[in-house]
Amino acid sequence: MQAQPAAQRSVPRIFDVASIELNRTGGESRRAGTSPGGMFTAANASLRLLMSRAFGVAEFQIEGGPGWVDSDNYDIAARADTPLEMTREELRPCLQALLAERFRLKTHRITKQGSVYSLAIAKNGPKLKEHVGGGAPGISLSSDSGKAVIEGAKATMARLAEYLSGQAGRPVVDNTGVKGDYDFRVEWDPRDETVGTSGPSIFSALQEQLGLKLEGAKGPVEIVVIDSVERPSAN
Repeated sequence: MQAQPAAQRSVPRIFDVASIELNRTGGESRRAGTSPGGMFTAANASLRLLMSRAFGVAEFQIEGGPGWVDSDNYDIAARADTPLEMTREELRPCLQALLAERFRLKTHRITKQGSVYSLAIAKNGPKLKEHVGGGAPGISLSSDSGKAVIEGAKATMARLAEYLSGQAGRPVVDNTGVKGDYDFRVEWDPRDETVGTSGPSIFSALQEQLGLKLEGAKGPVEIVVIDSVERPSAN
């Protein structure tokens, strides 16, 4: 199903129905994403991860709050009144409203000068496959023991930079100058090198697989500060 142009899309700003349960299965795997029919599901997701999706920032750009913001993990099934699959941007107001209602979450934003990464073209040029044909844009991150993968379909470099922010430990700014939509896959070992990794780091993987590089820089960093929050109310 082809995505409708933005001008033709009408997506609600709240979920009609939402179930939030404390995750009992545990494990390292966690996910959060959308599907057609206005669905949003999350599995084994911390409040910090949910806030990252809701406010469009990396998890390290969220400050404050009690310890359970990281230690408690939740399974969520929510539905908005639309047949569409919501984009990342369309999801945000729905998820913000859900967190405000069920977690009594209150926040404010500040901007600090700090360390960022610049996403740039590596020495030998980009290794990117330009997207051909229709289809809806999408980008996803999956992780398991010893492997993390970002896959993009009809995705921009700005979207890739957004996803890399959560993996590189700093905000990533797109300075590639590359326009258009691309299909790509980058795979790396997310574990600390001190534990003896077997795969490439995110830095070497980007250069080897996509012909891109991350360079250290200084710039403004947006921070979401938790003013108050409570464990979620019952369904």
